[in-house]
Amino acid sequence: MPTKRSHSGPFVQAFEGHVPTIDPTAYVHPLAVVIGDVTIGKKVYVGPGAVIRGDWGTVVITDGCNVQENCVIHSFPGATTVLEANAHIGHGAVLHGPHIGRNVLVGMNAVVMDGAEIGDNTIIGALTLIPSEAVIPAGKVVGGNPYAILKDATPAMIEWKTKGTELYQTLPERHRAKAKRPAAKKKKRTTGQAYKTWKQTSRTRTKS
Repeated sequence: MPTKRSHSGPFVQAFEGHVPTIDPTAYVHPLAVVIGDVTIGKKVYVGPGAVIRGDWGTVVITDGCNVQENCVIHSFPGATTVLEANAHIGHGAVLHGPHIGRNVLVGMNAVVMDGAEIGDNTIIGALTLIPSEAVIPAGKVVGGNPYAILKDATPAMIEWKTKGTELYQTLPERHRAKAKRPAAKKKKRTTGQAYKTWKQTSRTRTKS
């Protein structure tokens, strides 16, 4: 199958008979690259500059995930990289063959290596290195290089993470709606209630 690129669609390329499967409710940015044995589920957002390579191995991105700008997802031959539902992969992160659990946050520029198992509802800080075959239990906060389990993720932290992911889950439909509308004059942004950082959120909770 020939390579596919259009003015409105991503760069999608088959590899040795493996054709990427992208759910119609997902949004993959035109400047993203998807190659080979890749499955992208419902309401997934893939940002510009992301590269998802299923040439040697398989990549499965299940429903509600987001893979932000300049992320790389790949694996060794015969291996499978899995993102379970609602995984949230921050800008510039690299995933090479891990299994990412449900509702996990992988922070910006973090690296998660081959065979690592990340438990559900875990939060991985920016710039963290998770080495090959590491096992992180569910509901932990992890950071550092080399990584350390810092503490348990509180219900408030998990709620904050979940709300952030829900914002990303609105983007596929919003991008499609924008593509259908004619160009309009620039107008003042109306974002509604602002989404706060965890530090801002935790300070607010402490005061109340």
